[in-house]
Amino acid sequence: MIVFRDPQEVPEDFGPSVVAIGKFDGVHAGHRAVIRRLKQVAEESGLRAVAVTFDRNPLAVLRPDRCPENVVTVERKLELLSELELDATLLLTFDAEFAARSAEEFVTSILVGALGVSTVLVGEDFRFGRGGAGTPALLRELGPQLGFTVEVVDDVFLDGSERRVSSTWIRELLMDGDVTTAARVLDRHVDVRGEVVHGLKRGRELGFPTANLSASVDSFVPGDGVYAGWLVDHETGIRHRAAISVGTNPTFDDVLERQVEAHVLGETDLDLYGHDVTVEFVERLRGMVAFEGIEKLKSQMAADVTDAERVLAAPRS
Repeated sequence: MIVFRDPQEVPEDFGPSVVAIGKFDGVHAGHRAVIRRLKQVAEESGLRAVAVTFDRNPLAVLRPDRCPENVVTVERKLELLSELELDATLLLTFDAEFAARSAEEFVTSILVGALGVSTVLVGEDFRFGRGGAGTPALLRELGPQLGFTVEVVDDVFLDGSERRVSSTWIRELLMDGDVTTAARVLDRHVDVRGEVVHGLKRGRELGFPTANLSASVDSFVPGDGVYAGWLVDHETGIRHRAAISVGTNPTFDDVLERQVEAHVLGETDLDLYGHDVTVEFVERLRGMVAFEGIEKLKSQMAADVTDAERVLAAPRS
């Protein structure tokens, strides 16, 4: 997938194209439905399939007091879009100057001028341009004049749920530690990626060594608790079964920042320091609590390992 970070980077002969526009935060099941439709239309017409998105949530500029934390970083978003085998993504810098552009200018200069758009796919609630004046209705009005059609993609709902798939819902689920439902909404495992760094080595002292992720990770970290999941070592390509801890280790009360730690099941001498890893969350086992004494903590950690082994051995539907 080609990534353009400015409309001027798009070659003059790049189009025509079919374009889907959105924040694509998390690249969740709803976004994936849009991308599937985008690729279908592009393939049927023999055109390029392009996603247009932004380098930040527009609220970070328009209403920073109301801007939520991203589900994934911008670079992770681009990785996820690339996995969907698009021809290109245009990543627009959403700053004050961009926010001041009129909806009509956005259409003429970017969609038509840079991408040679033939069909535009958007959600019903999509808004763009200065003051949010751009709507699907405006796109339909401009389409015949500028040579493109518009397709509004329906919201996506999980089976048995009346709530539409959204990044807001994902954040709520992650804060609650419900990684199982969040995986359904995302249409993939909840995961975070980072570098393994040195910690207090307390897990090793207790008989359960952990790989501690750096504070800088690429995704929204689930709520405090213990989880069953996987540690993927990008240095070796090996997927390890793991019991994962998220929190500040309240039994000792000396960890100031939340940490993601993964104990690789069945391993006590694995050296992962400095490795680039992804931690995938499969199921929450319990909440984070403070234990009265080391022995009670060690007993619970042994039970957590047993529970993680059970979860990861079970066939996944």
